[in-house]
Amino acid sequence: MELKIKKLKENAKIPQRATNGSAGMDLYACIAESVTLAPGQLTVIPTGIAIELPDNTCAAFLYARSGLGVKHGICLSNGVGVIDSDYRGEVCVGLCNVSDKPYVIEPFERVAQMVIAPVLTPDITEVDELSDTARGEGGFGSSGRK
Repeated sequence: MELKIKKLKENAKIPQRATNGSAGMDLYACIAESVTLAPGQLTVIPTGIAIELPDNTCAAFLYARSGLGVKHGICLSNGVGVIDSDYRGEVCVGLCNVSDKPYVIEPFERVAQMVIAPVLTPDITEVDELSDTARGEGGFGSSGRK
């Protein structure tokens, strides 16, 4: 599989995997100066790149970096970002600060990780009934706490 990446800004950094075993590629903040993210604040950080996925059987998914989330409370504002196969605009990362301390995002800091994954596109069929299961309609804790 080939992932095509176009630099939209000359100083943009191409995403890369930190190790051979890394599932995600690090995305870098393509900003000219530091951005302070106050507690509870949302911001959008540009990466300076656009991507071209091979076809509609895959998509790029943006996830928080573990260290930013666990150590500093910096998460993706939309939970998981989805880059569709036909999108050609700049990849940007929506971040939020869920901690009680300001966090400073530095130029070219790794702000998220991008994972390329398969996408299933089933045919949709409207039905009057769904098949029964042992669980049925039980949700939100219905299977017990362990």
